[in-house]
Amino acid sequence: MGVVTKRSSMTLFSDGRDHYSHRVRIVLAEKGVSADVIDVDPKHKPQELAELNPYNNLPTLVDRDLALYESKVIMEYLDERFPHPPLLPVYPVARAQSRLWMYRLERDWAPLVDTILYSKSKETVTKARKALRESLLAISPIFAEMPFFMSEEFTIVDCCLAPILWRLPMLEIELGKGRQAEPLLVYQKRLFAREGFIKSLTEIERDMQAR
Repeated sequence: MGVVTKRSSMTLFSDGRDHYSHRVRIVLAEKGVSADVIDVDPKHKPQELAELNPYNNLPTLVDRDLALYESKVIMEYLDERFPHPPLLPVYPVARAQSRLWMYRLERDWAPLVDTILYSKSKETVTKARKALRESLLAISPIFAEMPFFMSEEFTIVDCCLAPILWRLPMLEIELGKGRQAEPLLVYQKRLFAREGFIKSLTEIERDMQAR
């Protein structure tokens, strides 16, 4: 194993088109944290990444002698390291509920996104598109009650969901303009107008909405 370069500033190894990397970039932007964001081509990863991260995957965050390499772990670390504004609730019950929503999103929706993007089976992709669209429309009514995901305040859960919603045009998913979709569409606009969200976007991600 080679010698890992010690970096003087916080560094994020990020895939500019990946929704897992995007969620971490949103947290950094919302916190106003200055970090060197290194855009990595997942097909040509730098040797340094393998030396920092035994799984050699993205995103990977380096903060002095600490290397973190799972998006939810990175997000929670950043929330604790830079507590203002808080992205996880203060109280244990609400905090646990937020973590459960993140877990459900990771289990239910993120794999559907990955299937649509990477599966070579047209039938599998079609089924995943249908499942994701129906699942999103099913939760749409909750946004008529609260401005953010089960919360009055923007939280870490919104950081996980925003990259998926931003990618819907690229995923070829139309929510439609009906009454059922309206609360979710309003929520989307609210998310996408946030200064932190706008700052988090890579050039590739900006083009995703142009499809």
